[in-house]
Amino acid sequence: MIKNIIYFVLINCVLISCVSGSSETKDSINNRFVKGADISWLPQMEASGFKFYNLSGKEEDCLTTLHSNGINTVRLRTWVGPSDDPVNGHCSSKELVFMAVRAKSKGFRVMVDFHYSDTWADPGQQVKPASWESLDFIQLTEQIHRYTKEVLIELKNADVYPEWVQVGNEINPGMLLPDGSSQNMSNLSQLINSAYNGVKEVFPDSLVIIHLASGTDNGLFRWFFDGLTRYSTKYDVIGFSYYPYWDKKKYTETINRLKNNMYDMISRYDKKVVIVETGGLDSEPDETYAMVSDLITLVRNIPDEKGLGVLYWEPQGAAIWSKYRLSCWGNDGVPEKPIEAFKK
Repeated sequence: MIKNIIYFVLINCVLISCVSGSSETKDSINNRFVKGADISWLPQMEASGFKFYNLSGKEEDCLTTLHSNGINTVRLRTWVGPSDDPVNGHCSSKELVFMAVRAKSKGFRVMVDFHYSDTWADPGQQVKPASWESLDFIQLTEQIHRYTKEVLIELKNADVYPEWVQVGNEINPGMLLPDGSSQNMSNLSQLINSAYNGVKEVFPDSLVIIHLASGTDNGLFRWFFDGLTRYSTKYDVIGFSYYPYWDKKKYTETINRLKNNMYDMISRYDKKVVIVETGGLDSEPDETYAMVSDLITLVRNIPDEKGLGVLYWEPQGAAIWSKYRLSCWGNDGVPEKPIEAFKK
């Protein structure tokens, strides 16, 4: 009888341990999944006097509101020699470090987005920093390495360890044009590799992201990454922008193309993928909520944790301040429904 009791207790202990272990594994996976926001406008908004409120209408630190709604990661852009324009300036390395320290203190993980310009870098503009204009190509490869490393050392000295670093932002046409044009993949590859080495010399465990716009365009992505592969370009993650609004389509018309492209990138190049930018029209909160929810489900269900997560671009950037219509924050300073999708 005593032996049977002992046996019963041991079996139950093993079962409880197994169940507990499974639960911990699931929780661990959920915690690793990136639910993020680019909040680079936040310090300018606060400096201008814009007030933020939580869903209950109580004034609150925007970071606190984001965290309580499931956001676990912030993405921060940095420009080389920015102006002091409240919307199109700021984002210096000093401001990056300040915001990264603040975000870390609130429990956020950090992604750094190097634009390698004095202002916006995207498919429409990849302009060299003014202080880099006179450099020849060899000097440019040395400078991108040096600058990347210097900024990240500033973060390290502030005890912030970014888990992901973008080397370039939406670099469909290349970066640091004309030298780093994507029509000259050899040059572009050398610039990316120099930046990659700068990242790894400071933060060996940080994952380096190459980020393109037009996330549903499989032909573009194949052409671009086939080109980089020919020149042995070094990177860890493929980043996507996904904005159905700019394609003048409902997300339900394009999300399967995004999915197919992401799966193709994983199988073709054996890389992880992440949606580093998305957003929907602020006047259609239900549609945007559904889109963000479906994107999270899509990326989370990619096998083998190859899908890292989903980040919303400037969710707090209310149109009354930014004139940007794809935020998910009201002009009254209260977040709108889409932010709640990150609680999933």
